[in-house]
Amino acid sequence: MFTHGLKGSAAPRTPPDVHAARQATSADSHSVSLRVTSSPSPLRARLDSPARLASPDHVSDAEHAIPDSGGTRHADREAIPASPSDNVTNSSPYVDETLRTVVRRYRLTPLAIESAQTPHLNPSTQLAIAIEQGRQTITRGEKPSSMLQCVFVAALAQLIKDAMRPASADPAFAMMLLKHRFPNVNEYVALSSTARDDYQTIRKATNAIAHPGKLRHMTPGAQRDALTGLYHCVSSSTWHTLDDTVLRLLDMPEVVGNASLNQGLKALLESKALQRLRRIEVLETHEHVSDYRAMRDRYGPASKSAMAVSEGAISQQRGAEVESLAAQACGALAERLNELEKNRMIYRTVTSMCVPRSMPGHPDRAKGEWDVVLLKRAHADPTDEWDICLLIEAKASIDAAATDFPRLLRGLRSLAKADENVVYAFETQQGIVRLRGASLRALPTTDTRLAATVLYCSDASAENAPRLLGAASRMQLLSAHASLDYASALARTGDADSRILDVVWHDVLNAPRWHAVLNQYPTLSTVRELMVHPDDLLAAINRQETGDAQSTQARAPHAKHPPEIGPDTATGSSS
Repeated sequence: MFTHGLKGSAAPRTPPDVHAARQATSADSHSVSLRVTSSPSPLRARLDSPARLASPDHVSDAEHAIPDSGGTRHADREAIPASPSDNVTNSSPYVDETLRTVVRRYRLTPLAIESAQTPHLNPSTQLAIAIEQGRQTITRGEKPSSMLQCVFVAALAQLIKDAMRPASADPAFAMMLLKHRFPNVNEYVALSSTARDDYQTIRKATNAIAHPGKLRHMTPGAQRDALTGLYHCVSSSTWHTLDDTVLRLLDMPEVVGNASLNQGLKALLESKALQRLRRIEVLETHEHVSDYRAMRDRYGPASKSAMAVSEGAISQQRGAEVESLAAQACGALAERLNELEKNRMIYRTVTSMCVPRSMPGHPDRAKGEWDVVLLKRAHADPTDEWDICLLIEAKASIDAAATDFPRLLRGLRSLAKADENVVYAFETQQGIVRLRGASLRALPTTDTRLAATVLYCSDASAENAPRLLGAASRMQLLSAHASLDYASALARTGDADSRILDVVWHDVLNAPRWHAVLNQYPTLSTVRELMVHPDDLLAAINRQETGDAQSTQARAPHAKHPPEIGPDTATGSSS
């Protein structure tokens, strides 16, 4: 019997809906254990410590790191409250308690899977377990077993077969497979990547020769008709007809005698852009290219098409709605904090905070804009300098947050290189805000130290059986060269040797470009730990407010229950 254990479901704790997967066995039918039982991560260990955990749904704050160093200089002032630099971004016990008690409906909780046979694991879950156990084994300084490799290979082979099955075919994988199997499809895809720029090049060259505005002043006749046809060829993208039209024009005596027009037509005819567009036109007549184009059209609208623009607008609107919900929750938190500060307006919320280019060491592919930020006024005297108290990123889905997470870490590391003696100007929707470099330097820069400073906010539904293999990791596994070779063999003969997939296992464990896949489960766990629903954040703030009111009543019971006045008290006599 196979035995498995893995943190894998989100509340409510129900078993996953699993599908059939191949059981990996050796020739002598030995079994293999896939139990994932390593010690919890530093973030999980801190979050789950008895001193910080009020209930299974509560998450504590994580300690801050002091990053290495990297506007305007300012004189020393007394901060409110004066605090060590490593705590400058965690300046309110109220915020700490709110983050500790907010329900984390998306977090992964322990899930025991007793057997790979009953019920069967789906291949995605089995791959996630195998990869995570392989990672943990390497972390311990050991070598993953050959039987674990067999489990991985069998699960990947089944994943590929499922992606090829007509009833559940994955269009993206089918397109990759066509490109891998047929050179003409591969050539078509490569040429298509520059087709839009090539079209614009030909359009510009044609306008210089045959724009209707130019032709209005030309004497009617064969030359004008041919130039008009040339213009329409570009508009209709009929490149071979354009080719023939240019050749016909070059044979006309009036064109031969016009050096400028003759030179422009020859340059157009010899253009590399036109050659590529003509080749695309030929390739589009091939059967497999036609299949590829049909799949592409079914899978999604063409880039920059009207439908693509429409879908992009809908996606942007969806993101804006989630960001608005996050901003409302953060605004409520700022309002409550200011009430505790006797309405001194110490805290404020800003949105769409853009990182200035003047920041030192701002890398490519790092987060350059932060959705919602809770700020705290830096000094006791009136000033416009602020410290970061909480960063909130709004995401429409868990997959979107997991994909964003590396950019978020790069963005934090960039901010943490700030000069502590410089004040930096950040643009926001509420205007310019000036942040102290010391506050930026104190931001956490590792995934185990984020819980007190960073939240992902989403209104997505919490799944009963969350996917343990992320969408990006799944696609990288499917698009591996060996995976496509295996799929090609299946498509040709209906059968293939799965040992061809062994190289994928070794790459996942060792190759740098597979680092994200190897660490995909810890990343997913961290992202889900940081993710909250805006309703849950508001509820935590309200609970805190209710708790404060009850605490005040408990400390001052006489305010509600004055002492009784008896006869002796009324007469002023004493016993």
